[in-house]
Amino acid sequence: MNPPIETIFPDIQKWAIGNTDVAYVWTFVADAPGPHVCVNALVHGNEVCGAIAADWLLRELTADTQHVWPLRGTLSVAFANVDAYLSFDATKPFDSRCIDEDFNRLWDESTLDGHRDSRELRRARDLRPFYDTVDHLLDLHSMLEPAPPISLAGDTAKGLALARAIGSPEHILVDSGHAAGKRLRDYAGFGDPLSAKSAVLIECGQHWEAAVGDVAKEVTLRFLRHFDVLDSGWIEGHLHATPSTPSQRVVDISTVVTHRNASFRWIRPVRGLEVIADAGTLLAMDGEHEVRTPQADAVLVMPVPNPKVGQTAVRIGRFRSP
Repeated sequence: MNPPIETIFPDIQKWAIGNTDVAYVWTFVADAPGPHVCVNALVHGNEVCGAIAADWLLRELTADTQHVWPLRGTLSVAFANVDAYLSFDATKPFDSRCIDEDFNRLWDESTLDGHRDSRELRRARDLRPFYDTVDHLLDLHSMLEPAPPISLAGDTAKGLALARAIGSPEHILVDSGHAAGKRLRDYAGFGDPLSAKSAVLIECGQHWEAAVGDVAKEVTLRFLRHFDVLDSGWIEGHLHATPSTPSQRVVDISTVVTHRNASFRWIRPVRGLEVIADAGTLLAMDGEHEVRTPQADAVLVMPVPNPKVGQTAVRIGRFRSP
């Protein structure tokens, strides 16, 4: 049975023309110099949270009354895998993650420069020159299963610093990605520890739960506030008032479990950010191979109930000491 769909999917076709050379990409330039920051949505077509935040931000930026405009630098809003989003069918909601292949496993230069072809690769190649101009990227995603939102900071100090500067969500994941291919947040300068560019990927909650769009809007505002792109009074007026912001906790990943066998099965129920006290706890069987917790107090990050061969089944780590 599919999870309930509690979100409204915005009509993004009104943004198709863009105001750049790339469809569904909008760029707004301030008079004062500054960085080029990008709010990026729909790397996966069924992850509506980014579309909600991007559609809202574009409506604010293009309103006749012009509620807000960049104070410095350049602000871009991009919708990535639009074809997948437009294929969404509520009766088969998982099918529109992609058309041909995962857009978020294509971002190594050999793949982008190679001879393979797919709908996702064509779109990635169209978007690549635009992403090359971006200094700081916020990539908005959501998760298969219900779990608290989490920032994916990559494995660089600058990625962790950006996640901490945004200040939300509470949990930050430090990891090096997936065996199946490089993520956009790790592409080129974003993942290069020697580059001034930076990126963070935010998993805003389960794909279609009611709050997922609000989480995406909140982190978008915090991202833009950090880079001082928009009027601070306007941003503060749209941020949710919370009694206190919880201290962020970092999960360092020690093991990435990649599904290798068609007979992969979980031995026990698993949930996101669950802590398994005992080292060596049996989690799953991947064919004849046992998947066990590699250490005590192991944190399970985004376990996939029915992973496909070659994909990540779960990441396992440990909370970093304060």
